[in-house]
Amino acid sequence: MFNRVFFRSLASSAKAVKPPIQLFGLDGTYATALFTAAAKSSSVEAASKSLSQLSQTITKDSKLTSILSNPALSADDRKIVVETLTRSQSDLDSSVANLLKVLGENNRLDLLTDVTKQFSKLTDAYNGLIQATVTTAQPLDPKLFKRVEKSLAQSKLVGQGKTLKLENVVEPDIKGGLIVEIADRTVDLSIASKIQKLNQLLKEAI
Repeated sequence: MFNRVFFRSLASSAKAVKPPIQLFGLDGTYATALFTAAAKSSSVEAASKSLSQLSQTITKDSKLTSILSNPALSADDRKIVVETLTRSQSDLDSSVANLLKVLGENNRLDLLTDVTKQFSKLTDAYNGLIQATVTTAQPLDPKLFKRVEKSLAQSKLVGQGKTLKLENVVEPDIKGGLIVEIADRTVDLSIASKIQKLNQLLKEAI
């Protein structure tokens, strides 16, 4: 269960602050809640900086990473972890500090890294930068990558006045074709997806 005080305060600000994109999943919910709180206090950039610093702290400490991913931590241990993380940052944004507290109370500290990634999508969109990935079985040829990038940049998915940030992710399991993910949209044109759909049709026909 979410921290009621934390999310009640967000509900009051949601009328004035609308996230630039819609995110899904629990990590997306936490990231959106953080963005709404930070935007209300005009501290989006400060929250982004604090999350980035926290992420670097965690990445550099394998023991800390292991602790955060342990769902068996007691409430007291989680409280200690939150206090330790809070003290490790000299200028921790208050919205991020509150988020840490909520994640600890809800035994969701393992989501911190994912929440950070999702929050990055929100801040990029807030600043007019739209993140997108094109997944292929092999690295895209530079010329083809540019063609895909240009097509997406000119599409309604990006919008006028926005800047596209495209990344090529290599995933051999899709066998061929490509999967485009942009904002909250996914276009799956992979061979693996087509095979799956064909198999489903064959099962239904039998």
